[in-house]
Amino acid sequence: MERFNWDGTLEWSFRYSETGLYKSHHDIQPLPNGNVLILAWEMKSEQECLDVGRAPGTLKSGELWPEHVIEVMPTGFDSGEIVWEWHVWDHLIQDHDSLLPNYGQPTDYPNRMNINYSADNNADWLHANAIHYNTELDQIMLSLHRLGEIWIIDHNTTTEQAAGPAGDLLYRWGNPQVYNRDAEASDRTFFGQHDAHWIQNGHPGHGNIMVFNNGRERPEGDYTTIDEFTPPLLSDGTYQIGADGMYGPEDVEIAYIADPPTSFFASFISGAQRLPNGNTFICSGPWGEFFEVTPSGQTVWLYRNPVTSNGILLQGELPDNQGGSSTNNRTFRCTLYAPDFAGFEGKDMTSDLPIETYTGPCLADLDGDGDIGVNDLLFLLNSWGTGAGDIQGDGRTDVDDLLLVIADFGACP
Repeated sequence: MERFNWDGTLEWSFRYSETGLYKSHHDIQPLPNGNVLILAWEMKSEQECLDVGRAPGTLKSGELWPEHVIEVMPTGFDSGEIVWEWHVWDHLIQDHDSLLPNYGQPTDYPNRMNINYSADNNADWLHANAIHYNTELDQIMLSLHRLGEIWIIDHNTTTEQAAGPAGDLLYRWGNPQVYNRDAEASDRTFFGQHDAHWIQNGHPGHGNIMVFNNGRERPEGDYTTIDEFTPPLLSDGTYQIGADGMYGPEDVEIAYIADPPTSFFASFISGAQRLPNGNTFICSGPWGEFFEVTPSGQTVWLYRNPVTSNGILLQGELPDNQGGSSTNNRTFRCTLYAPDFAGFEGKDMTSDLPIETYTGPCLADLDGDGDIGVNDLLFLLNSWGTGAGDIQGDGRTDVDDLLLVIADFGACP
């Protein structure tokens, strides 16, 4: 984990990884108190798994990597203290062996995780890919990719309490087959989901849960939806479970679905965000596309990520080809900030040169005024040696770029 200031200076870093023991992964969540929640795996040997009721022969790799969460308080430039933690390993249920711990019928314990569910020999058993924090409730939400579920746990505990009943799941939703044997395949909603979070206060739908439902291996076909639903929250901060032993709601509201549905499919990564105006901001991660849609599904803004691991993409001559075309510009998630965002106060947010390199007839139009003139020449001279104004794309601002400006002087149509 690394935190940088606005000048690009590293202010704090923290490494949580020990070969063969534990490893941070996927996501973090900064807290209002300055601490950071971190998603992590921890290794359990085959014997440790058998000791808690895992069925023999279901660990192809001879180990399991279940999830846990730690809260880290920064204590120095590259150090931190773990001040709170929660482990799914403390909240298991199994019906394999009555002589082993945590024995019971999983259907009777919806607030625990069945150690034998989805025993597909994959060491990355649950594959959490998102963590989110609710300040008002002091609760944590996790997205479990392999389960097709989201979980909510209580953060208002000590580490010792979190290891006991107080740390059992408060709520889970998305695939009741994980914990209820009476559930049917049609009861499942999430398929490879990402970016599960509470909608921010002050935004339409605040308090609801929004999920980027990738739709991978959805029974009716591969397509993506942005799902929103209201959890059955009770006044004491717990969640109501139905008489059928399953958590509600029964249905989800589709905040966005393409027309036709299969025309939008992001099979992995990605995310979504509710905006103050009621629109939804969507990150199509595999394609590096960010777009804003209205409640009726109309796209009102689109941007393609022009940055790849191999450098900046070339911008085509047509306006709708911003960012070019690539599958190497994948984006895990993105966030839209309004111009009045508090973090922008006191910062120079003046637009500068385009991030991507333009390949049209006005390549040397550095100031974007539609002409190649004195201002472009002055800009290039003032940027000499810095890389700004690098027309030919070799990472330098030098005489070759100057010759291009001179050659194309006044040449813009």
